[in-house]
Amino acid sequence: MGRSGKVAYFIAFLGIVIVLLSFGGVITFGGEDKVGSGHRFLSSAPATGEEVPVPDRSEGKYRIVIDPGHGGKDPGASSVSGREEKEFSLALARKVVDLLRQDPKFEPYLTRTNDEFIELEDRSKVANELHADALISLHGNTYEGPENVSGTETYYYAEGDGSRDLAEDIHQHLIEALDFRDRGVRQEDWKVLRTSKVPAVLAEIGFLTNAENESVLLSEAGQDKAAKAIVEVLKDYFGK
Repeated sequence: MGRSGKVAYFIAFLGIVIVLLSFGGVITFGGEDKVGSGHRFLSSAPATGEEVPVPDRSEGKYRIVIDPGHGGKDPGASSVSGREEKEFSLALARKVVDLLRQDPKFEPYLTRTNDEFIELEDRSKVANELHADALISLHGNTYEGPENVSGTETYYYAEGDGSRDLAEDIHQHLIEALDFRDRGVRQEDWKVLRTSKVPAVLAEIGFLTNAENESVLLSEAGQDKAAKAIVEVLKDYFGK
């Protein structure tokens, strides 16, 4: 075998070794930490878009997945002043997670930590694969028409898993905290709720297309009130 033949043989042998090691998990490519079926989970720790592997569940802790509605190419509702729902939902979600981190019995997670688009079924998939104790999807509502529509609406889908009770509690606390019109708690077949295998709630905090609601929803004080109301419910609900 000539020199060129030996080199080719060595390169081929090295390639086979690398492939075998990669299948065995010794070598990984791409630099992404993945868990379960390949979905990258978003840790409760960073709020800057950093993604890390999900740790083993800590003893006695409740995993709560907070879903900021919309994102990326899906801006959601446009507010009276031209702001986008995806900005509001992420800002509020971060406040909820920050408050949950302060309680040692919770492990909070975000479905997105920056302005990215995530399919609805992938949002519930995060909660499902984490075996979370609850999924809370946060939104700002919209209405196109002559009426001046305002208020809070809260949704659930599943019966018998605690979703309805959690929705009713969150709804009542939001009404009391923000003093918006009570538009009720309803059962709806929203995909993010229907595909969730854990108790799931979708909260339309208020109408971004209503000037009075918008001024509260986009303010630091209003978001602080809403976040505190949601966290108080979770503390009471899982403290029973």
